[in-house]
Amino acid sequence: MEELYKNIKKFREIKNLTREQVASKIGMSVSGYSKIERGEVDLTISRVEEISKILNIEIEKLMNFDVSQIFNVSNNKLVQGVGKAENNHFHNDDYREKYIIMLEEENKRLKEKLL
Repeated sequence: MEELYKNIKKFREIKNLTREQVASKIGMSVSGYSKIERGEVDLTISRVEEISKILNIEIEKLMNFDVSQIFNVSNNKLVQGVGKAENNHFHNDDYREKYIIMLEEENKRLKEKLL
């Protein structure tokens, strides 16, 4: 369940929404909504559905977030270059995971520059 709370925050950030915006849309205080992202409150299925609609993401993806859902690393020809997937620089899952981490860090860095 802890992953759900983290996923809510990740998708909110990816969608470039503030806590204030999401809290307002679901009729909560910002501090109440912040408790959701920190995992300090139990969520009902209806609340998770409500949040998934606001974030415009399927509830299944929200509950099982995987960064490759957003950055489709395994199929993205721009990332991998030209040619077949077998000939790309992702030889195993370690490289893929490192690349995903690098993308997440770059995403965070760019968001901080915007603020």
